[in-house]
Amino acid sequence: MAFAVFADGTANLPGSLLKGIRLLPSTYTVDGIPQVYTGDIEHFDMHSYYEGLRSGRDVKTSLLNTGLFLENFGPVLQEGTDIIYISMSSGISGTYNAARTAADQLMEQYPDRFIHIVDSHGCGFGSGILALKATQLHSQGKSSREAAKILDELVPHCCQYFTVDDLNFLKKTGRVSGATALIGTALQIKPILYGDATGHIVSCATCRGRKKSIRKLADKYSEKRMDLEKPEVFISHGDCLQDAEQLKSMILEITPDAAVTVCPHEPFSGSHVGPGMLGLFFLGKER
Repeated sequence: MAFAVFADGTANLPGSLLKGIRLLPSTYTVDGIPQVYTGDIEHFDMHSYYEGLRSGRDVKTSLLNTGLFLENFGPVLQEGTDIIYISMSSGISGTYNAARTAADQLMEQYPDRFIHIVDSHGCGFGSGILALKATQLHSQGKSSREAAKILDELVPHCCQYFTVDDLNFLKKTGRVSGATALIGTALQIKPILYGDATGHIVSCATCRGRKKSIRKLADKYSEKRMDLEKPEVFISHGDCLQDAEQLKSMILEITPDAAVTVCPHEPFSGSHVGPGMLGLFFLGKER
């Protein structure tokens, strides 16, 4: 059965990779003023956004609600098309549960249709990689149920490692304590974070200094990567292009044939990790 692939703005995909993916908007506020991010990362004014965070602007995000899913999924089901939605991690947002609630309601209304919500256990390219894979499976003629099974099996292989430049943004979201942020900032301690098997953001290493943290990201790639003929690697950054390009060079030293995509990090989850965030995403042996 034909199926439509849905993702949302947090998938972080550039326009050149969005063919076949229907994006749902993500909303947030900047100093109380509502903003809608439709997922157009190539036209996102990254510098202004992250510069605003540096200067103390207050950014608050909200989950994608059930009504949004009902509004967007309903017409597709009515046309006779199944749906696969790649959700950001249930460990960091209530969006997955909102999508599940909508799916349950719609399946009662359209019992002959199939809706599958993939909990990516990630965000940014962590969900974007799976959305790309979903479109590939569609092109290969896989049924919606076959694709859903394959995508769920790929989730544990979606590696996503990142470091941050300012621990205070993680402090605001409760990822580190105030004391840890204070001491870590003073000593230039840089954590290496990743999305674990339950989709929660946890630390797997610490480094002293930015250069070492970038090298550690490359080391994680070397350790976890699959031996693929032409691996695809994705790098996102919070207004630190030079660091992203440095990481790209390190990745190409390890796998010269890798296709490496470098993009700004989207604003929705970017508010939680802050300017200077540097993330590395790829399909690996395990998380």
